[in-house]
Amino acid sequence: MLMLKRRLQELRQRLIKEKVGAVWVSDAANISYLSGFTNFSETEREAYIFVGKDFAYLISDARYTEAVKKQVSHLTLFERGHKNPTEKLLKKHEVAILGIEENSLTVQEFKFIKKHFKKIKHFEISRSIKTKEEISNIEKACKIGDLAFEYMLKKLRIGISEKEIANDLENFIKEKNCEFSFSPIIAFGKNSAIPHHQTGPSTLFVRSGQKGQFVLFDFGVKYENYCSDMTRTIVFGKPNEKQKKIYDAVLEAQQRAVEAIEQGERQAAKIFKAAGIDIPHSLGHGIGLQVHEHPSLSPKSKEVLKEGMVFSIEPGIYLPDFGGVRIEDLFVLEKNGLRKLTQASVKIKII
Repeated sequence: MLMLKRRLQELRQRLIKEKVGAVWVSDAANISYLSGFTNFSETEREAYIFVGKDFAYLISDARYTEAVKKQVSHLTLFERGHKNPTEKLLKKHEVAILGIEENSLTVQEFKFIKKHFKKIKHFEISRSIKTKEEISNIEKACKIGDLAFEYMLKKLRIGISEKEIANDLENFIKEKNCEFSFSPIIAFGKNSAIPHHQTGPSTLFVRSGQKGQFVLFDFGVKYENYCSDMTRTIVFGKPNEKQKKIYDAVLEAQQRAVEAIEQGERQAAKIFKAAGIDIPHSLGHGIGLQVHEHPSLSPKSKEVLKEGMVFSIEPGIYLPDFGGVRIEDLFVLEKNGLRKLTQASVKIKII
């Protein structure tokens, strides 16, 4: 509770600093971050938080009243309904400038806000600097992910499908009382050249005289609502020289990016450049309550890495009709440098 009160106080200090009267929080992850209540849907717009310099409300409906009252004491519950519309609360607090989360508003919500507030401005709630407790939760999720990867390797056999592996993975994670942080990507052979391949019916095979297939695993685990994310690419069968060359190039790119950070580079765009290969996605991303958060390690990013940030480094090479390799690990930037949170081996595995 002390941590939640501190987050609320820091938010109020930002309101004063940025000369914003109040902020309307609509992003589900930010609502969980500020309230500590994690039962709201990420898609059904069941709650909002409305915070000013001298007020702080959690706005929801009667379905959640009992649970919110038990779990949330630092925010005042406003139970909205037909007889108690949200407009009633807004009239009570006149706000000259309202901060909104531009990337987390529906058109309908935006029209509602414009109707009641003359001046609005974008206000971003940053979760990029993690506490020791948050880092610990992410690290525990990573440890379960490491175990899951070793478990999946034992399941690989001729004839098994991507979907079967995904189902085995889901069962393993459920046995650990956890859940996926995103839909896993299991990609066999040529499918590994598609960065966001949809796991499907493709099966493993090794025909007479044919070299091995790439098998790409990209998955994450949630522990206490905090996410992990890891990608490993292995070879089922005997790899050819081209496969080895691609794998080595990706691993070297990741190592170059890590070395750049270890040597003091903090500019996200420069770290991307240090990796030295052209990839169709960011080199990495922050992670926490959501699998993609700030910072973004993209070529156009202006973000700067800071102590306490947890992020991925995930270079990849993708060759259509041949296959692809991606290696992804999570790191936390600490006072003494980078600390790797995912521990599964990155040496090429041949099954």
